[in-house]
Amino acid sequence: MSNKAWGGRFQAQPEEWVDDFNASIHFDQTLIDQDIEGSIAHATMLANQHIISETDKDAIITGLKSIQHDYHHGHIQFSTSLEDIHLNIEHELIKRVGNPGGKLHTGRSRNDQVATDMHLYTKEQVNNIIALIQSLQQSIYTIAAKHIDTIMPGYTHLQRAQPVSFAHHIMTYFWMLQRDRQRFNDSLKRIDINPLGAAALSGTTYPIDRHETTELLNFAAVYENSMDAVSDRDYIVETLHNISLTMVHLSRFAEEIIFWSTDEAKFITLSDAFSTGSSIMPQKKNPDMAELIRGKVGRTTGHLMSMLMTLKGLPLAYNKDMQEDKEGLFDAIHTIKGSLRIFEGMIDTMTVNTERLNQTVKQDFSNATELADYLVGKDIPFRTAHEIVGKIVFDCIQHGHYLLDVSLDDYQKHHPSIGNDVYDYLQPENCLKRRQSYGSTGQDAVRHQLNVAKTLLQQ
Repeated sequence: MSNKAWGGRFQAQPEEWVDDFNASIHFDQTLIDQDIEGSIAHATMLANQHIISETDKDAIITGLKSIQHDYHHGHIQFSTSLEDIHLNIEHELIKRVGNPGGKLHTGRSRNDQVATDMHLYTKEQVNNIIALIQSLQQSIYTIAAKHIDTIMPGYTHLQRAQPVSFAHHIMTYFWMLQRDRQRFNDSLKRIDINPLGAAALSGTTYPIDRHETTELLNFAAVYENSMDAVSDRDYIVETLHNISLTMVHLSRFAEEIIFWSTDEAKFITLSDAFSTGSSIMPQKKNPDMAELIRGKVGRTTGHLMSMLMTLKGLPLAYNKDMQEDKEGLFDAIHTIKGSLRIFEGMIDTMTVNTERLNQTVKQDFSNATELADYLVGKDIPFRTAHEIVGKIVFDCIQHGHYLLDVSLDDYQKHHPSIGNDVYDYLQPENCLKRRQSYGSTGQDAVRHQLNVAKTLLQQ
């Protein structure tokens, strides 16, 4: 007799290496808790519908819980010849409880069983990711609240552009993560759906109650179409997309951290706990954690592309190709959860070099736009003012100094309306104070931004 659940029709057994290629147990045992949860709900419903007896139900549930306990205590060894987590658990259940174990699969298929497992798993993990994103947002908020008055160069094209508040700069990543959190939250509407009872593709002749298992498994909805239930992997693609985009945001943030921590910038100092050294250069302190996060984006994006290509040509309903939906998702979830935790640790422990930042904006031309605005205040058209300031900057570069170093006589050679008040106007702290438009880098605007962020974190 074949040891395969589907072996009755077959006369020959596959060779061991074919079993290994076909099997998914080495990775889908990740789903053991979800598989057992789904099976307990299914057995409960079968008994309530009088499809199996209460005695059989109790034996099944007791057996499933004992398998779960023994697995987590390292007392069970699963077999590749049994292919996957579903058949391994069923085989072990029949060994433990006998005939009732063989009744568990009544009214379902591995197709809807694995779909149920994946929905339960993805729902749980997305909620975990949402919590980790929010925790990182809290760390960003905390450090931003301490540095509203810390001034740094804002950049475009990696060239210094205008002075900005450090709080304003770092809060940009809060809002990126807020959108990420919203996307994950919204995706739960498409994850939190019950496929159990769809069976292989067409439903079942047994009088099952899919709404009962939906309630038992705490799903928000049930699939209306049995073929859609077993073939839908949209929610996995969507989760991989959301993970990839969040990782892109973390990668951009990591790039900032890497640059800020260089000797050329010295804007921040990373904790030793999130840095490494060199095997040959004893002076080195490398931002390896940030670099690893930046590098892992290729990994998570690759999983997204792989899943899209797997689904691209599949007809309805279930196809074995869909076994490829798991490893990439498992790895992407593991990757983003680790990255979010690491990033939170980096932010919580890094030192912002306030004096260095405040000094930096006094040794560049990031206040050049302010000078143009100053001239506009003297009733000079902005385009004319822009040209005048460009010439002043050119002269400064030629003479090796900055706008605050230019004498009043030299300023007035470019335009007689420039007065002694220009020096106060060009001070970086005053550049910030004048920016009071909604969402700007001015201190009052940043405080309002932080108040909005605080409210979101409390929701």
